[in-house]
Amino acid sequence: MSKYNLLLLSVVALSTIHYTTAQTATDPKPNIIFILSDDLNWGDTEPFGQQLIQTPNIARIAQEGIRFSQAYAGNSVCAPSRSTLMQGKHPGHARVRDNSYEGYREALQPGDSTVAQLLKQAGYATGLFGKWGLSNYDQTGLPNDKGFDEFFGYLNQQHAHNHYPHFLYHNKARVYYPENGDQYKIEHYGVPNPYNADGQVQPLGIDDPANAKYAFDEYARKSLDFVRENKDNPFFLFLAYTLPHGNLIVPELGPYNDKDWPIQFKEWAAMVNRMDTEIGKLLALLEALGIDDNTLIIFASDNGNPGQYDKAYPVQAGVPTINKFFNNQSPTRGGKGNTYHGAFHTPALARWPKHIAPGQQSDLVWAFWDFVPTAAELAGVPPLSGTDGISLVPTLTGEGIQQQHEFLYWEYQQDQLVRYGNWYARKVNETQQFELYDLVADPAQYVDVAAKHPDVMSRIQAIMASEHQPSDVWPSPGESERAFHERLKKQQVPPRPKNVSLY
Repeated sequence: MSKYNLLLLSVVALSTIHYTTAQTATDPKPNIIFILSDDLNWGDTEPFGQQLIQTPNIARIAQEGIRFSQAYAGNSVCAPSRSTLMQGKHPGHARVRDNSYEGYREALQPGDSTVAQLLKQAGYATGLFGKWGLSNYDQTGLPNDKGFDEFFGYLNQQHAHNHYPHFLYHNKARVYYPENGDQYKIEHYGVPNPYNADGQVQPLGIDDPANAKYAFDEYARKSLDFVRENKDNPFFLFLAYTLPHGNLIVPELGPYNDKDWPIQFKEWAAMVNRMDTEIGKLLALLEALGIDDNTLIIFASDNGNPGQYDKAYPVQAGVPTINKFFNNQSPTRGGKGNTYHGAFHTPALARWPKHIAPGQQSDLVWAFWDFVPTAAELAGVPPLSGTDGISLVPTLTGEGIQQQHEFLYWEYQQDQLVRYGNWYARKVNETQQFELYDLVADPAQYVDVAAKHPDVMSRIQAIMASEHQPSDVWPSPGESERAFHERLKKQQVPPRPKNVSLY
């Protein structure tokens, strides 16, 4: 059996021994931390096979908790994935279903509820540090209006492409960084930055690199302050890290400075390692404050493998691509921005000392929209109405019966996708054809077996028909651009501004 099949089957089953009793009504509510890495590949960390990049703190989360082999991001790109996480709805129901359409970037609307609002009402302090991606500054859906007591970071994901920004947001106010010069300007994006002999970056457009402010360091430091300030009450911390998403740049190359690697490979490794180091600081702080045992940490990436870095940062002939060099691809075909299985397959871990038995591996099939009902159960409140998720608490604690998904449903750029048992189905909008793949026998998804399994396809087609809710921002699967605009006109939907670059 191949390593791909082993990963999908996850032959090491969940322990049936109860590690501890689940939370009761008299127990203190647990702190909840969700760490969402940006564009992390399946195999960029040690728990998922990485051998060249050092991630000891992420490895510790796995060693002291659960490694999930069949966890799924909310979508194939940034914003819609985050929408499913915050709303507890799959992409056929969530508000934001792509990064943009025809130059318009959609935001959460006043009627859209989030997990932060749910937890805030349950008595939690709530903080978001990093990238929001679900509103621009002049739209509804700002973090402070969606349940977060404190926000520090980026609103717009295009803004987050620059790690030495002109400004960040603290709540609704801009915090400017004049010491970052004009590094934020578009002409510096995708252009290699020089490093000195000690491996310290000399960012283009910045006069004094010693005083430059790396955004990740800024909001990560603020996030630790949030933990200190709320150590005596339950808190929800959403660490929406922007690493290792490009632009590829890092303050120092650290242990990779002397490697005989192309600079882009050093930068990638150093960015992943820097994120891991920050996670180590968080773990140490939780222990120092005496709240480690009552803090659940979930770690994941926001979409499938970001293969675009191989295109944006070509290297000399004869040198392997970044993904081949680090051997960090998903065990199944697909990645960011497409709709094969690997576009959604995310590395995921969970740690909760004295509640999650250490060293577990789980083949539970779950997706980002399961976070809302999980958080609700932990907080002792009902989940948001209309959720498509299930609570993961039985798997986390080893107590009770774990509900299972019959299916997972995604849609991206009018393609429809379904995980159904070991089957993975695509309805490709361009051709309106159905495809069916056996993920165990054919993880590369090369052999379409739809014609051989009419009963399976009948159920999957029914799922695709029932799970899509039409939107006034995104065309429905199979709907032409002309038909979409005619529909908007009948619904008297006003023209949308081109606001993709509006921070």
